[in-house]
Amino acid sequence: MKITRIDTHVLLVPDYDDSACSSAQDDLVVEVHTDEGLVGIGETDTNPWVARSCLRAPGTHCMGRGLEEMLLGADPLQPEVVWETLYRGSKMTGRRGALICALGAIDMALWDIRGQAEGVPVARVLGGDPARTVTPYASLLPDGHTLEAYSASLVDKAVRARDLGFRALKLEVCLNGPYSHHGLQESDDAVVDVVAECRRAVGTEIVLMVDVAYGWPDARTALGVIERLEPFDLAFVETPIDIDDLEGYAFLHDHSPIPIAAGEWQNTHFEFLDLADRGKVDVLQPDVGRVGGFTAALRVSRLASERGLRIVPHCWKSGIGIAASAHLAAASDCCPYIEFLPRELAESPLRRDLLCEELPIVDGRIRLPDQPGLGITLNRDALEHYRVDGRV
Repeated sequence: MKITRIDTHVLLVPDYDDSACSSAQDDLVVEVHTDEGLVGIGETDTNPWVARSCLRAPGTHCMGRGLEEMLLGADPLQPEVVWETLYRGSKMTGRRGALICALGAIDMALWDIRGQAEGVPVARVLGGDPARTVTPYASLLPDGHTLEAYSASLVDKAVRARDLGFRALKLEVCLNGPYSHHGLQESDDAVVDVVAECRRAVGTEIVLMVDVAYGWPDARTALGVIERLEPFDLAFVETPIDIDDLEGYAFLHDHSPIPIAAGEWQNTHFEFLDLADRGKVDVLQPDVGRVGGFTAALRVSRLASERGLRIVPHCWKSGIGIAASAHLAAASDCCPYIEFLPRELAESPLRRDLLCEELPIVDGRIRLPDQPGLGITLNRDALEHYRVDGRV
């Protein structure tokens, strides 16, 4: 079998809000075609125009080849071999960043093809058990341009997610720092108050996590607030400080009463080695598309397992990435949850419309589909509706 064509689809919701702390408003979807008629699907969560350029750009020498030109004619049933070929062949311009994200979308599609070719779900090809159920946590980003509106929105979404049957919720409390929602810059007291309100609203039986989107300037400031969050029984606090501050993450590991999570932006398992060994992060969060696909995500899962750490895959995109996260979880022995943006609570129509079907959630758990590959079908009408050809 050979790869014959790569289709790239840059998608954008028409009414996107560039002040929102949400990357679910755009997407890069790839389809990898083969000479035997099988087509694999993948996506990645980064600037889609940049990632598309990483795929299409031609190379002029052996250290900086283009991804697409290396892919054409390759065997899609050997995704790990293809990954190494693409990684080594693009090292001068790649290694990290958008090129690895583009590689991740391709790798996701190749494992989809391999599962289809073998007639089994991707989880099985990855060495896992597709019959294993996966626990999603509802990832909740509120709306509102004021603290009062933001807080009310988050409480409402937390209650609705609980009532939808989710056993675990993550609160996006993006109230200060460089990536705050709609530019809000609120006090640390506000962060504590919002978490307290949500805990009171959903009760004590629901697992809660909190993401503050790199909100604090340093580890000691972060620790002061995290200690105040301890009474609310949080499973973890996500990305409290700048991701490059590995010493700060190590300090938090040594002093924080709550586990620390990070890794949504990391590319390749090499960056996760630093995050785990230098940053001593408790919960690693590989995004299957961003980290470099299933090939890289499996390596992250293995290094976490070897160190007694957990992985909780990041996924703030469409049902494609959710399906990929679920298959990864079924092939991992250290993955208690996956991130899940509930269709009913999602502002982005890309999350709601891009696939023809949803992974079913029964009693707070996902059971993977029996279909081979990722087990998903693109909604062609939505793909055409949200596709944009140029830069906006």
